[in-house]
Amino acid sequence: MTRPLIAGNWKMNGLAEPGLAEVDRLVALVRAAPPRAEIVLCPPATLLAAVAAKLRLTSGMAAGGQDCHSKASGAHTGDLSAAMLQDVGAAWCIVGHSERRAEHGEDDALVQTKARAALAAGLTAIICVGETLAERDAGQTLDVVGRQLAGSVPDGANAGTVVIAYEPVWAIGTGRTPTLADVGAVHAFVRDKLAARFKDGAGVRLLYGGSVKPDNAAQLMAVANVDGALVGGASLKAADFWPIVQAKG
Repeated sequence: MTRPLIAGNWKMNGLAEPGLAEVDRLVALVRAAPPRAEIVLCPPATLLAAVAAKLRLTSGMAAGGQDCHSKASGAHTGDLSAAMLQDVGAAWCIVGHSERRAEHGEDDALVQTKARAALAAGLTAIICVGETLAERDAGQTLDVVGRQLAGSVPDGANAGTVVIAYEPVWAIGTGRTPTLADVGAVHAFVRDKLAARFKDGAGVRLLYGGSVKPDNAAQLMAVANVDGALVGGASLKAADFWPIVQAKG
């Protein structure tokens, strides 16, 4: 049985205090009642080393970066390579998040090079796909997601190196979510595409993201082909994140 994965993306939130105190609270909850799900926290880069140090001592928990550069090193002021993330304790890296695609103009080709860089550094890549509201209203959801999968996921990816996160852009941070039927349809589509392309594509974990909260997590996690969640704002506090972790137990 596929082990569920719950990943928390702190985005541009979190200072040493109270951020690290929330990590301590989450670690205490996990140690007291180990969940079935694997847990990944992706804090801002300023906290990555400290969070990684706290998580590596607890089974089933690890830290990740929110992005990486496509190059291993060089004259790229302000950027971080995948090797740098790995060097301070990261085991994971998010690439292709819709906020990177929209705010930084990242296209599928660039996302794929970042995913390749993450894999080369020994990180597991969480590759994000998802449609905008305009694309959804135009009935283009599957076309968009299919194109992003084809262009963003590198050849040679497998269930041990890549996770796919479906995040409808219009649902991120809005409090809105697709219907459970819509989530199921997209995840089934992604599963079929991966199974057709990769030998073990049927085993690649698929996460749902987009306004995942304690009060809707159990329903979302019960949908077929949803192997976990990529959680934004609700991952900032252990009291909010913990029920989501338990929802896939």
